[in-house]
Amino acid sequence: MRIRYKKWARPELESAPFYIDNPEEIKGKWHETFKNKAPINMELGCGKGSFIANLAVRNPDINYIAVDLVDPMLGVSKRNIEKVYKENGREIDNIILTRHDIERIQLFMSKNDVVDRIYINFCNPWPKPKHRKKRLTHTKQLNLYREFLKDDGEIFFKTDDDDLFKDSLKYFEEAGFEIISKTYDLHKENIFDVNIETEHEKMFTEEGKKIKALIARKIKESNHGQ
Repeated sequence: MRIRYKKWARPELESAPFYIDNPEEIKGKWHETFKNKAPINMELGCGKGSFIANLAVRNPDINYIAVDLVDPMLGVSKRNIEKVYKENGREIDNIILTRHDIERIQLFMSKNDVVDRIYINFCNPWPKPKHRKKRLTHTKQLNLYREFLKDDGEIFFKTDDDDLFKDSLKYFEEAGFEIISKTYDLHKENIFDVNIETEHEKMFTEEGKKIKALIARKIKESNHGQ
């Protein structure tokens, strides 16, 4: 999703107590940063933040890391998080917003930063063959996530793109994940306990596109490759 430059985004982000600009400095210390022992979930490519805001405010006993790369997008996400928490009468105490290139996620996440669940919503499908390794669900990326996703940890994935979904089913298998649930029409067959719609999801649904979704579980290291 492209977004126009917003001159207020950088100053607002830098002043937000729940924003971290240099996550490399937190590598190996994410649990200490949250200052509690609650499990950590993560959204890769949080966009405008409405999904993670509504998810986190409903689950105060879970900590959330939301990652994106573009300042204007993160600025909008920051404002949406503040809006949702204010509407619910809650302090922002279980979410950290951060900026980084997800392709280099190993630079700010380690095996000590144990994550229970990862959300990937409507990532760039990169349709050209020469670009497919950039997909957030590509085998090489999934192998990076395995380093910090706990054994039996889950990845929740949603997309409107048929080819990306088909290829991702193969990627998850190659990277040692088990598909425990999938659907080619999420709004007809909801596989999640609660489906929180993203901005993209609402737009694509209004266009008549079916939403594809899956839940993949990490196979334990001892069983991977058997």
